[in-house]
Amino acid sequence: MLAARLSEDADTSVLLLEAGGEDRSVMIHMPAAFSYPLANDRFNWAYQTEPDPHMNNRRVYCPRGRVIGGSSSINGMVYIRGNAKDYDGWHEGGAEGWAYRNVLPYFKKAEARLKGGDDYRGDSGPLKVTTGACENPLFKAFIEAGKQAGYPYTEDMNGYQQEGLGVMDMTTFRGERWSVAKAYLRPALSRANLELWMRTLVTRIRIEHGKAVGVECLQNGKVQSVDAGEVILCGGAINSPQLLNLSGVGDGEKLKKLHIEVTADLPGVGQNLQDHLEVYIQHGCLQPVSIYPATRPLTKLKIGIEWLLTKKGWGASNQFESGGFIRSRAGVEYPDLQYHFLPIAINYDGRSPAGGHGFQAHTGPMRPTSRGAVELRSANPKDPPKILFNYTATEQDRQVMRDGIRHTREIFAQSAFDAFRGEELAPGSTVESDQDLDEFVRNKGESAYHPSCTCKMGTDEQSVVDAAGAVHGIQNLRVVDASIMPNIVNGNLNAAVIMLAEKLADEIRGRQPLAPLDVPVYSAPDWQTRQR
Repeated sequence: MLAARLSEDADTSVLLLEAGGEDRSVMIHMPAAFSYPLANDRFNWAYQTEPDPHMNNRRVYCPRGRVIGGSSSINGMVYIRGNAKDYDGWHEGGAEGWAYRNVLPYFKKAEARLKGGDDYRGDSGPLKVTTGACENPLFKAFIEAGKQAGYPYTEDMNGYQQEGLGVMDMTTFRGERWSVAKAYLRPALSRANLELWMRTLVTRIRIEHGKAVGVECLQNGKVQSVDAGEVILCGGAINSPQLLNLSGVGDGEKLKKLHIEVTADLPGVGQNLQDHLEVYIQHGCLQPVSIYPATRPLTKLKIGIEWLLTKKGWGASNQFESGGFIRSRAGVEYPDLQYHFLPIAINYDGRSPAGGHGFQAHTGPMRPTSRGAVELRSANPKDPPKILFNYTATEQDRQVMRDGIRHTREIFAQSAFDAFRGEELAPGSTVESDQDLDEFVRNKGESAYHPSCTCKMGTDEQSVVDAAGAVHGIQNLRVVDASIMPNIVNGNLNAAVIMLAEKLADEIRGRQPLAPLDVPVYSAPDWQTRQR
């Protein structure tokens, strides 16, 4: 995306280096098939974390895109921007100029919402955004049950009011995934000043006298050296700190132990790692209305053929068409729990514990207080880094997760689900106490695939870049990806990362930032005394 924006200036030469290859796979472009590129290493790095001490020493799967379009080519396509207060918090914490009023114009610039634009939403940007049709009765039951439980209905969780349950948006267009490769890169590749090298692993940033002057990379087994007037890392929260460390930018003591020459002693590189942990609350379904038949080989074939011929049917949706955000308890100012509702009881690996029709809600804390780290395993750039999230390391995170499970059970107990609600499959009706819920989370909690914050923007001693994405202490070196978020935002990260790149593209190009937009945003009037 950034390469496309930078190459709009004809006098600027842009070289984009991508470790992966083309996104030529039906499994990438069919929205309902997104679990396939997520599940193997053909299109992603398929990392595993270190054994997590707070998750019964389980290794947790951490996929990251290794294909043009990056993780936008393998993600679940949910379009969520985050809460306005997230960005106001960035600004107040030292990332000056990143308040909601500053970032909203860039969300609008990026977006083409097919339902149309308004004060909050864009209608003419490169990123196509489709609103879920919610034709399956289970989607509607979830929203109605939320109302019956006392939660608000939100017309647009990316607009005035994030809090509440409602219909979700997805980055699809005419039944296909709309990644940044489709939205931005492919239209720009015809430009003479933009060059793309695929299957090229960047192994080191060349830094001389405190200035980035180029990179070294591996291409077809050969080492290449490329000169550059400016180097911009867009490797994400795992690979950007890894490459900085390999280039001598990071905690000096740790780098010396790996015999890496220190070019900038920045102890915050790789620290402050944040993610969203989630669990699935699963039920059997009494009526044959879920998408369980899609797990059968012949039905999969039928869905695939229909999608290939018409770009319609079950294959044209990511199936996350309803969801929302709630507050875990009174005294929480804005939502700290997210829901993705799915009209099937299934795990990401494709196994169905229901053995038949079912449904589930994914829920988990939005603003975790646990912190992890990304560190080098060795000085070999081909070695995967050590990743540790430290999920549920704090009592606050454990409590919010318990609250989320209990609130979900209450929603599922409403009359809107009476015709559908079968046995609770997970956690299971006998899992009630705090201790049992904690054990369920330790055994079954999974990443929502939102790693972030490992090269945080700011001015404190743990910050890595300034508000323009420039690495402290190194000239001509920037980071532009989810790693520079000071704190993780409320929701899925793809929309926020695209906004971030749009805003920094103007900064890098020396353009005036878009004029701030001051719009009202919802805050529950009685949040201090009521949970809903």
